[in-house]
Amino acid sequence: MRLQDKIALVTGAAGGIGSVTARCFAREGATVILVDIDLEACSRVCDDIAQNIGQASCSGVDLTSEKQVVELFSNIRRDYGRLDIVVNIAGGDCEPAASVESIDMERAMKNLDMNLKSCMLCCREAAKIMKPQAYGRIVNMSSLVWRGSPNQFSYSASKGGIFAFTRSLALALGGFNITVNALAPALVEVDAFTRVLGPERWQALAKASAERYPLGRIATPEDVAKAALFLASDDAAFITGQLLEISGGARL
Repeated sequence: MRLQDKIALVTGAAGGIGSVTARCFAREGATVILVDIDLEACSRVCDDIAQNIGQASCSGVDLTSEKQVVELFSNIRRDYGRLDIVVNIAGGDCEPAASVESIDMERAMKNLDMNLKSCMLCCREAAKIMKPQAYGRIVNMSSLVWRGSPNQFSYSASKGGIFAFTRSLALALGGFNITVNALAPALVEVDAFTRVLGPERWQALAKASAERYPLGRIATPEDVAKAALFLASDDAAFITGQLLEISGGARL
């Protein structure tokens, strides 16, 4: 198993990508720490892993709160003594269809907090544990829209910021045997999109996107989880500071 005896933190673990990633890592032998602001949903995923797959624990944490993030990592140090892998999946888009004239700064700041700030806080605290142990694998969640989007201004800014932050971390932490990489998925089939858009709008978006992607389909959570697994494993020990696009060839 590729993650045997590793301690892995997965944020956003109650969501479509996060829950699949947590299960994937557990099947590969990792003890998985699941974190999500929705503790009830996170606990359901955690219980399923603990009963059917492997070792898991969970916490309900608002990752935009510096105090809560510091406490989370303090508890990890206390309970496990080390941390080998962090996968920062938590995030979202509070302003998915704004024109440039209608950018709402309150929602824009929420996007920066949910995506970029949460990632920076978790990486900062993870580095404090990983540097002394001279080992670590950090995988951050960017998006294909890091390249830019005509109606996702603050979300694109946050995801582009994650890529720049990832590269900076890779430069700073490489000497401690810590790799830092990012994933950039295109459209992924998760329940959150269906809930927000409704079934008809979602199906129209998915169909239109699939027709534009050379591989002829949109991504699944498993596509993203397997890419995260590769970057979190020692198969990727000499890869750092990279952005892996999971896009089916979109925007080639």
